[in-house]
Amino acid sequence: MNDHGSIGLSEATRTTSRLAADADGIAEAARLLGAGQVVAIPTETVYGLGADASDPKAVAAIYAAKDRPRFNPLISHLPDAASARREGVFDESASALAEAFWPGPLTLVLPVAAGGSVCDLARAGLPSVALRVPGDLVAREVLSRVGRPIAAPSANRSGRVSPTSAEHVLGDLDGRIAAVLDGGPCPIGIESTVIACLGGQPRLLRPGGITREELRRVLGVDPVFAASDEGRPIGPGLLASHYAPRAAVRLDAELVSAGEAALLFGAFRPDGLAAATAVENLSLASDLAEAAAQLFEMLRRLDASGAATIAVAPIPSKGLGEAINDRLSRAAAPR
Repeated sequence: MNDHGSIGLSEATRTTSRLAADADGIAEAARLLGAGQVVAIPTETVYGLGADASDPKAVAAIYAAKDRPRFNPLISHLPDAASARREGVFDESASALAEAFWPGPLTLVLPVAAGGSVCDLARAGLPSVALRVPGDLVAREVLSRVGRPIAAPSANRSGRVSPTSAEHVLGDLDGRIAAVLDGGPCPIGIESTVIACLGGQPRLLRPGGITREELRRVLGVDPVFAASDEGRPIGPGLLASHYAPRAAVRLDAELVSAGEAALLFGAFRPDGLAAATAVENLSLASDLAEAAAQLFEMLRRLDASGAATIAVAPIPSKGLGEAINDRLSRAAAPR
């Protein structure tokens, strides 16, 4: 889009500022957000593309910068649970989850609270709102300074590989947003777990940085896996095709064909590996936390090799493997 003013940049601005995550950079990021601009901020999961969730024009600039469909709701980020309680209605399960996992990589989809400030556009017209209190200290300082909920989906073009560094953000969005606050690499590297608490048993909408086993310890039961209502997503990150590199993605590969790139895990070596154009290993030690932290970076590297297809070796689905396989299955979905 050539009209930068329509995607959150002033007419005088044609490049995206890179701000250090120091006192001055945090203050400038908060000032820009408060002025209705779009700023990428670091979190412990991935970089988020932030804008004032109470301002429809600012939220519209997120959708425009990402080329994101407007039926896909956004997560609103708050500095603490008390702020979140002004935006959503917490039942017993939601309160227990917030107590256990906030600040951290958990998003709760809740009924909208009376007087809540998250605008209809950020909620994609739904009677629910997606809320998170991030664990990243820089992010929470920015949120505290702004004093309003900040809608912040991943800071990349819609459907593409999520960003875990400021370089990734600029690669996708330079010139389309006002600034990126550079907090270094994201330590978790995959998005938050999304749980809907909308009456009845909690529903797992998206696996993420909080594992099913951790959820079970708090809830006493496994949350039901159900990601939509009548085919419409009720939370973020639920589209069938998502997190995708330009290359096609082929899962559970036990054979690598000539010209393919290969994404490995642990000691397993598929047949034909010598013919691969490029090879990355998510974790030689078979550590799922390390694999999650490296997933998006390695997908980007393999995509940059120019291979038409990335062949992904089998990855176990236990623990964080469930979230890793969720992202890979969406990356491999028809586009």
